[in-house]
Formats: sequence, structure tokens, C-alpha cells
Amino acid sequence: MNALPRFLRIRQKFPAAAPLDIRAKLESEFARLLPHVRAGARIAVGVGSRGITNLPAIVGGVLDQLRVAGASPFIIPAMGSHGGATPEGQTEVLASYGITEEAMGVPIRASLEVQQVGESADGIPVFCSVEALSADGIVLINRIKPHTDFSGALGSGLLKMSVIGLGKRAGATAMHIAASRIGHERAIRGMARVLLRAAPVLGGVAIVENQFHDTARLAVLDRGAMETGEDALLAEARALMPSLPFEEIDLLIVDRIGKNISGAGMDPNVTGRGVQGYSGSLMREGRPAPFIRRIFIRDLTPETHGNAIGVGLADITTTRLVRQMDQRATFINALTAMAPQTAKVPIHFETDREAIDMALGSLAIPDTSAALVVRIADTLSLAEMEVSEGLWSTASANGNLKAASEVREMQFGADGNLRPALSSWGP
Repeated sequence: MNALPRFLRIRQKFPAAAPLDIRAKLESEFARLLPHVRAGARIAVGVGSRGITNLPAIVGGVLDQLRVAGASPFIIPAMGSHGGATPEGQTEVLASYGITEEAMGVPIRASLEVQQVGESADGIPVFCSVEALSADGIVLINRIKPHTDFSGALGSGLLKMSVIGLGKRAGATAMHIAASRIGHERAIRGMARVLLRAAPVLGGVAIVENQFHDTARLAVLDRGAMETGEDALLAEARALMPSLPFEEIDLLIVDRIGKNISGAGMDPNVTGRGVQGYSGSLMREGRPAPFIRRIFIRDLTPETHGNAIGVGLADITTTRLVRQMDQRATFINALTAMAPQTAKVPIHFETDREAIDMALGSLAIPDTSAALVVRIADTLSLAEMEVSEGLWSTASANGNLKAASEVREMQFGADGNLRPALSSWGP
């Protein structure tokens, strides 16, 4: 077997986050929407499939504000084709985040039935949930974040949720087909413009998270502000987004991927591997930092419910992850997103030990014990990580990094799999 590098735990230094009173903030922000909510109105609250910190508290706070206004709110899954594109699957996704009828005290109406409400200026059909259209008002809840498939003034947020989330699988398919011709931002903005005029959208709750994956900001945008209001929030989210603070990495070990982590399973904004494919060349060739030569992913999150989209962006995985895959959910998501390569199954091995050995052996370096290796929980959790001794020898000069443990050998269990690096990490 190839020689393994020794590891230590490190921490990234991020600015201290100011505490946020979610209930109080929602109460003050909702002053923008409450004048448009009449007593007795049926309000559809759209909730998506992302792993948003404090999501139950945020959704619960929104429901409370609507109840205070005398409305009768209900929840609709606003997640395109996720959850296997079935009502049961999407309800299960919400439940994994603590969003259930019992916990929230309101019905969840998970029908995927849609109605076409118009066409964009580019001729793209625009769809909307029949359940949402039947309501007196719609309020969306989503995190604002740089998108995994494109860059620009628009990212993942309320406009995207209005088109794909409210549009269900039909809307998601229409958007991705159009984006392949005219680009994501133009397609989303054009379709959202139609939907915001055709559907009873009152507004949305925009969430910005910090480097610790915690709620940094909550902003309520009314319908009139939704088309442009996300731009400044996206700039803030981009500035707060954590990254891998290294120029080059020989091997990145990712403990878990999933839809709750990123729409692409693991965020291309972190790994540098786009959903439309990547080069397997070991030569950097002018590519931006961090340049990662090999990626090994170990497991799926429970919250992804077998959706392994993003597995195709890795070089090596485990056979246990492959067994965890829900092929139907993964394939539907990948095909709807027009990114079939993200569902391709890479080379896989029974144990972590064998997978790491094979990954190191594929690097064409004379001393694998000196390889530049990083281990992270997932692409959302970058405040702490494990790095190889060879990488730390140069990275230690970075004043924003601090050693948090002694150097030690890689730790494997009797089953040949890595031991948990941090108590807060998953398997």
C-alpha cells in the first residue's frame, strides 16, 4: 500500500458573528408584507430542499406572522424535481428538516400539479403550482447563495425558487432547457417576471448565512422588490461564503454530499469542479485556486434521501455510497438539471482505506506521505478541517489558519473506514 500522510486539525479564523433574534427580526421585517395580508386569506408558504440552518424556526416564525394577521397559512414544497419528483418524496424531504404538519401546525400540500401561466419574452413556458395559484397569497422562504451552475448578479434564492420551486418538475425542466440556450440568469429573470405578475406572490423571506453556516441576515422582500432586491444580498452572501484556503490540493476527502449541502451535492464554488464536467489533468495549467487533483467522497447525508447528484464530480467513492443511492431520485434530478454527468458513478471501493490508497497512487508523486491532502465534513462546513502535514508546512504561514491538534496518523476503524474527524461531523 502507498504511504499515508499524517494529519492535524486546523481552524479558519472568521469574523465573529453577531447574534440574530430570528423571531424579532421576522416581526420587524414582516411589516412590509402584512398590509397585503387580509384576515381569512389562505397563504401558501413555499419551503425548499436546502439544508438551511434554523429553518424550522424561520418557517415557524413566518407562519406565526401570518396567523397574527388573521391568515390561514399552509406549506407547499417548493423544490422542483427533488424528492424523486413525487409528493411523498418531497414531503419526506421537508420532514427531514423538521418541517411537518405536526411541528408547524399547518397542512402541507405537496401536489406536483402545475398550470402554465404564460411565456417569457424569450418564449419559455412558465408554470406554477396549482396549489399555490389557488391561494390568496404566496410567501417564499429561501437562502441567498452563489449558484452552483452559473455566476453573475443572480444566484440561488427567491427568484430561482419562484421559477423552479413553484414550477415543480415542469418549471425546472423548462428553465434548464432554456438556460442551455440563453444562460441561467436570463432564463430565470425572464420567467420570474412572468410568474410574479401571474401568481399571487406577496413576497419572500431571504436568508443569508455566514462562514459558520449560521443565519447572518433575514430580509423580507415584497413582490415589487424581488426582481432586484436579491442582488445586494447575493453580494453579501458571496463575501461571507467560506472557501478552501489553499492554492493546490492533491486529494480532497469529503465526508458527505447531499442536496441539503448543495444543489450539486458538493458546491462547485468550493471545489472548482463545475456541473458541466471537469478536467482530470494533474497539471494545474493556470487554473484558479484551489486546484484539486483528486476528490474522494465517502457518504451521502441522511437528508438527501439517496439523491447522490454530485457523485459524478468525484474521482473515487465508496461502494457503500453507491449502495445508498436512490437511482430514480438521482437520475431525475440530474436529467432535469440537464447535467447527466453529475450522476455518473466513479470508481468505488469497499473501504475508505483502500479508496485513499488508490487515490494517492493515482497522483504520480514519488512520496505519497508528503501528499497535500485535506479532509472536510462537507462543502458547507469549512471552519474546521483536517490537513496533511505536508500541506500544513506551507499553509501555516497563513495568519487566518490555526492548528487545533497535534499531528497524528490517519485514524481508521477495524472496518477500514475513517474514524469521525470531529464529534459534530456525521459518519
